[in-house]
Amino acid sequence: MERRVVIIGAGISGLLACKYLVKKGFDPVVFEADDRIGGVWNHTIRSTKLQNAKEGFRFSDFDWPASVQETFPSHTEVLDYVESYAQRFNLYPYIKFHSRVISIDYVGESFEEMKTWDLWGGTGTAFGSKGKWHITVLDTETNATKVHQAEFVILCIGRFSGLPNIPELPPNYCSEVFDGKVMHSMEYSDMEKSAAAELIKGKRITIVGSQKSAVDLAVECAEANGVKHPCVMIQRNPHWLLPGDGFLISHIGYLYFNRFAELLVHKPGQNILYWLLATVLSPLRWGISKFSEIYLQWKCPLKKYGLVPRHSFLEDMSSCQIGMLPDKFYDKVEEGSILIKRSQSFRFCKEGLMVGGEDKLISSDLVILATGYKGDQKLKNIFRSSVFQNYLVSSPTSIIPLYRQVIHPRIPQLAVMGYTEGLANLPAFEIRCQWLVHLLDGNIKLLSIGAMEKDTARWEIHMKRYGGRNFWRSCIGTTIIWYNDQLCKDMNCNPRRKKGFLAEWFQPYGPTDYARLTDQKH
Repeated sequence: MERRVVIIGAGISGLLACKYLVKKGFDPVVFEADDRIGGVWNHTIRSTKLQNAKEGFRFSDFDWPASVQETFPSHTEVLDYVESYAQRFNLYPYIKFHSRVISIDYVGESFEEMKTWDLWGGTGTAFGSKGKWHITVLDTETNATKVHQAEFVILCIGRFSGLPNIPELPPNYCSEVFDGKVMHSMEYSDMEKSAAAELIKGKRITIVGSQKSAVDLAVECAEANGVKHPCVMIQRNPHWLLPGDGFLISHIGYLYFNRFAELLVHKPGQNILYWLLATVLSPLRWGISKFSEIYLQWKCPLKKYGLVPRHSFLEDMSSCQIGMLPDKFYDKVEEGSILIKRSQSFRFCKEGLMVGGEDKLISSDLVILATGYKGDQKLKNIFRSSVFQNYLVSSPTSIIPLYRQVIHPRIPQLAVMGYTEGLANLPAFEIRCQWLVHLLDGNIKLLSIGAMEKDTARWEIHMKRYGGRNFWRSCIGTTIIWYNDQLCKDMNCNPRRKKGFLAEWFQPYGPTDYARLTDQKH
């Protein structure tokens, strides 16, 4: 049987999948809609920086260049680093640029037959079925479409791009009644930097949102216009954001990203001993979260500006909502070039916006919606089959069920990379790609479909327990070592990656701890 593999997307997860496939002797084809690699890093605003210290956001076998001195590199430095990785491992020959995948369709097996399968793909292997994927690709330069075939597809399309989440408002209060310009932060990020600077210069700007993109945009607008035209932020639910210096950011790995820290958290599939330990140690878990909140309220003027979140620091950590504050954010708030309005609702009018409970107009020339993306819908839309679409998004109260956060138990010969989040995505993507290549090479024996579905259900319960209302983000940030242990065991690798008892239990785990897993003997 042929083993043709198609990768959709040449962002970080797509490049990692390509690199490890090539290393195992595969000859993948990577379809990329843009004219360069890097994914979401090609669509950022001028001031965007890495959200992690660079030591925790690196390829396991390719370090940052010595020329990058900043702890949190700029988006251009991240792009240069990713491009250097692709050059170092000769990945460019496998990438077809200007190739937008319109849809994928599985043919060769009937849905009635697939419903009778006890094992994934009928045999429990990546290439055991007689089915194939038909991939419809649009050449964005010639506008021609072509259907390609492959035995396996890896979706690396990301969830924070492509399909913006636009708030739905009643007709009398929607953006149509506003005389100014309304855009999503995605559109602004896609603009040339000079054009974006010209757009915001001298404008009265309102930003709707409270996540990282919103605060970055607010600082950029405040720097352009100062107190003469202050940038107004409308926030519904503020989040815990970390300043780039101080105790918490320099010690967060010791508080949350080591084995001992994970003992404090109930984990999917744990035995009774781990469950009892997490229960007994729950006051310590609460205390660490509360300490983090008190520290941030001491470090930043959160109470003064009504920006103390209603939820715990642990909830933001567990739903991957923790972000870095841009430099001088609160300086801009103090001087009056950023004004913050906290409201559960807003509506448009002719001259600007009104927020719930207030009659005072927020006069605006430009409104930027930093309201996130519809990642689930984006993933669902790429499938032609309504059956597969329903498998992915069966209910608004459920996550997309991926076994090992990579494969859907009922969708054969397909993997999804980069959907489930971690607090440092690059190393999380890398170990998943190593696991996937082991699976494609026939070195992992999967559970039955029913057993995999029970496992995904356990992870969903965990995400709802700790992620709260933001469980849908499918974050495994506070159980990443436990999760990586499962992958290592599947690959017949030792999950204990440190040297010595104290290091194993108390040192933060990082990217280099999981280097060269595909090289280990079975």
